[in-house]
Amino acid sequence: MIRAGLAFLLLIAGPLGAVEINLPATARQTVERNTGPDIYDAPVGVFTAGKVATVTLEGDVQRAAWRLDAPGLTPFQVMRPLREQLIAADFEIALDCHAATCGGFDFRFATETLPGPNMYVNIRAFQFVTGLRLVEGDLREAVTILASTSATSAYVQIIRAGTAAKEPLSVTTEAALPVGTGETGTDDMATALLARGHKVLSDLDFESGSSELGKGPFESLAALAAFLRNQPELRVALVGHTDTVGGWMQILPCHGHVHVLSGSV
Repeated sequence: MIRAGLAFLLLIAGPLGAVEINLPATARQTVERNTGPDIYDAPVGVFTAGKVATVTLEGDVQRAAWRLDAPGLTPFQVMRPLREQLIAADFEIALDCHAATCGGFDFRFATETLPGPNMYVNIRAFQFVTGLRLVEGDLREAVTILASTSATSAYVQIIRAGTAAKEPLSVTTEAALPVGTGETGTDDMATALLARGHKVLSDLDFESGSSELGKGPFESLAALAAFLRNQPELRVALVGHTDTVGGWMQILPCHGHVHVLSGSV
C-alpha cells in the first residue's frame, strides 16, 4: 500500500497510451530532452565484469528530470510508489537496485543520466528501476526511473523509450509531499569521530559550480564545533567531495567529510 505521505501517482493510460505522472506540488521540472527516432540502452543488470547489461530499444526517447525540495528523504521512499505503479500498469520490473548493489560510481557513469545541475546523482544514495512492457511477446516499451537524494532535495529522472512511446510524458504536480525522516546526519558526532575517526557532514551539500555554502544554519557544523570545544587537543581535517559536472578545472565540493588527524582519542 502506498503511504499517503508518499503519494507519487503514476498512471499509464491504456496498453500503449501516454505516460501520466503526478508529482508532489513542490516538484519542478529541471530539464526535458526528447529525441526520435533514437536508440536507448535500458539497464537490466547491475554493473559487473566491467559493464551493465542492457536491452536496446529503437523509437522515440523521452527524457525528463524533476527536483523535489524536501529534506530527509531516502531514494527508496521516493522510488517505492513509482515502482508499484509501474507494476500496476503491467510493466515487468527487470532491474531494481540501490547505490551499492547497482555498482555505485561505475553503474551511474555506465548509464544514461541527464547532466547536472538539472539532474543530481548522489553516488551513495540513489535507486534505479527499469520497467519493461511486452506486447504479444515483443518488447515495445521501457521506462527507467532514477531517484537520488541529498540532505535537502530529491531528484527524479524518467526515461521512456520504444515504439510505443509516441505520446509525450504528461506531468502534473498535485500529489501530497513525501514525508521524510528529517535526519541530516548530524547525530552523535562525538561517537562517530571518537570510534571511527571520521564523519560525513551530509547537510553541507554545495550547489554544482559553487564552493560557497548556503545560508545555513548547518547542524553538523554546530555539532562539530561543540565536539571540538570539548576535545581541544584534537586536530581534524575537513574534506570536500566533488561532483563531476564540468571540466577538471571546474570541479567543486558537493559534500563535506571530517577526519580526526591527531590527538588523544
